[in-house]
Amino acid sequence: MLTQHIIRSAVETALAEDAPYGDITCETTIPRDETGSAALTAREDGVMSGIDVFAAAFRTQNPLIEVVPSIADGERFRAGRTLATVSGPVRDLLTAERVALNFTQRMSGIATMTAAFADAVDAIYEDGHEGRDASVGPVVRPRRYARTRIADTRKTTPGLRPFEKYAVVCGGGHNHRYGLSDAVMMKDNHLAALAARGIDLAGAIRHVREQVGHTTHIEVEVDSLDQIPAVIDGGADTIMLDNFTLEDTRRGVELIDGRAIVEASGNMSLERVAAVAATGVDIISVGALTHSVRSIDLGLDWLA
Repeated sequence: MLTQHIIRSAVETALAEDAPYGDITCETTIPRDETGSAALTAREDGVMSGIDVFAAAFRTQNPLIEVVPSIADGERFRAGRTLATVSGPVRDLLTAERVALNFTQRMSGIATMTAAFADAVDAIYEDGHEGRDASVGPVVRPRRYARTRIADTRKTTPGLRPFEKYAVVCGGGHNHRYGLSDAVMMKDNHLAALAARGIDLAGAIRHVREQVGHTTHIEVEVDSLDQIPAVIDGGADTIMLDNFTLEDTRRGVELIDGRAIVEASGNMSLERVAAVAATGVDIISVGALTHSVRSIDLGLDWLA
């Protein structure tokens, strides 16, 4: 989804926002013909995302700027590592610096947080770990995938969804539906509106199925175990267990018994995610990956 057209459009908008009438400081302090170079340096450990966006910010500002990455998206880095070098007209380097960093720091922050969640889940499947950690309990493997997947949500920054969802993938996560047009997702308010018209839960799902194409995925959110039989009867493709306890999540997985993809969601934390995965759910969706992330500390250090 993160195409060159999307990158260029967003970068151009960001540069215009930051310097709508030029960079007064650079224009009054830096000679027009001065050239220089700088290094993108990690101030802390993390996972890279957005190195092409970083480069695009400088090249859009001035095509003469040379950007040489020394890392690929999805690669982990340690504090102190040089991630890229940039060289060219100093005025343009300094004008584009903040836009380049803003994109890359946030995207790398999302990738880093996603990797932490994915690592916590993956650890329960390692040799010598499965079923032996009292804090996790016995490990039930998911029915649809080799390991429980970490997925994002639509709780993204308006206008930046392609960048943020791409960053989740860089961190080892998976994308939920991209937008409202991609799949049917029936939540509590949808079900309440249908119930007000006298349509029961199973009937509501069948009603939707009759109207959409055969390739359209249908997901239904439930907030109690007693809703699950009707959702299965209606033929949902995915059942989301919203804010379930660990015990009820295990019972939900048993009730569904592979007849639908099982997703767990709701206030998911890094401390809790391994135990939720151990219940056997196929997917854990984590809104915090994009709505509560901290940007990674990266800096542009001037080279002598």
